[in-house]
Amino acid sequence: MTRKYQIGSVSYLNAKPLIYGLESDDRVSLHLRIPSRLLEGLRESEFDVALLPVIDYQRMEGLRVIPSGGIGSDGPTLTVRIFSRGPIEQIETLACDTDSHTSVALARVVLGDLYGVRPEFVPLDHKSDAGARLLIGDKVIADRPIGFDHQLDLGEAWKRMTGLPFVFAVWMGRSDVNLGDLPAILNDARERGMQNVERIINTHAGPYRWPADVARKYLTEHLQFGIGPRELEAIRRFHARTAGYGLIDSPPRALVVNEGGD
Repeated sequence: MTRKYQIGSVSYLNAKPLIYGLESDDRVSLHLRIPSRLLEGLRESEFDVALLPVIDYQRMEGLRVIPSGGIGSDGPTLTVRIFSRGPIEQIETLACDTDSHTSVALARVVLGDLYGVRPEFVPLDHKSDAGARLLIGDKVIADRPIGFDHQLDLGEAWKRMTGLPFVFAVWMGRSDVNLGDLPAILNDARERGMQNVERIINTHAGPYRWPADVARKYLTEHLQFGIGPRELEAIRRFHARTAGYGLIDSPPRALVVNEGGD
C-alpha cells in the first residue's frame, strides 16, 4: 500500500482555500495545528510538508519552499492587527498573540521601521494591563478588544514600507524528503478552494464566528493564496529585515524553492 503524505496546516478560516478537499483525499493525511507547532512537526518528521510561518524557514536547516500556495496579502490583511489604547508611536508594551511567529516578528519590524519604537513584547494574557495588543486570525473578528481605539494593520504597513505583498505562511518541506506528486496535490487543492469560496463560507464562517459578508471579502479581496516571484521577493526582504533586528541569524539563510512546486 502506498504511504500517505502527511500534511500539517493551521485550522484558521484563512487556510481553508489551501486545504480544500484534502481531508477526504486518500493520498494524504491532514493534521491541524496552531502555527507555532507546525515547525516541530516537520522537525520530528511527523509531516512531509507544513504550512509554516515564513520566519520559521530560518529556524530549521534543510527546508525548502513549495510554491503551491501560501497565505498573504497585498495590502490590508484584516486579521493581523495591533490594537492600542494610545497612538501607535507611543506603544511601550505590546501583548502578543504568540500563535504566529511571523506576525510577532513583523510587528517588531513595522514598529521599528515605521514608528521608531521598540516596545517590550510580552505574551498575551487577559489579565495583562498592556496598553496595546497584537491579535491574529479569527480572534480579530470574534474577540476584538474594547477600548483600543488605535489600530494598525500590519499587512498594510508592510506594503507602505516596501511596495511588496506580505506572505505570512507558505508550504514548506524538508529538502531530504521526496515529495513526489505532493506539490501538484497542494496546487490542485488551492485551485479547488478558490473555486469553492462560497461553500467554504457557508460551512465555516458561522462556527468561526465570522459574518458571511466579512468572510467573503476577507477570502476574495484581502487575502492572496498564490506564490510567485513578488511573494518570494517579499519573503527574502522580510528575512533580511528580521535579521537586522537580531530575530534570526544574519545573514539569513538563502531561500531554496522547490522547482515544479507550482
